[in-house]
Amino acid sequence: MEIREFQKLIKDIYYEKDMERELRATFTWFIEEIGELARAMRTNKGLEEEFADVSAWLFQLATFVGIDMESAFARYKDGCPKCGKLPCTCNPCDKV
Repeated sequence: MEIREFQKLIKDIYYEKDMERELRATFTWFIEEIGELARAMRTNKGLEEEFADVSAWLFQLATFVGIDMESAFARYKDGCPKCGKLPCTCNPCDKV
């Protein structure tokens, strides 16, 4: 599945429900999903499901604020957006 297709699919599935909840509450749900991912990473259980859930919520938030994720991801098409290298050669402290 292409990036744009995934974003549209998540919009088709959840947008109406999430619009009722509004942006702030939807962002809170996203943060909760990140917590679930953190737990899955500690236990090494349910990782695929939690990565998918976090991605779905992230893409929905992007849709809410008018961001096309495929266009946003183009930021990395030539490697690191900061140093322009692949792999990145930035000082690790510079990335913070």
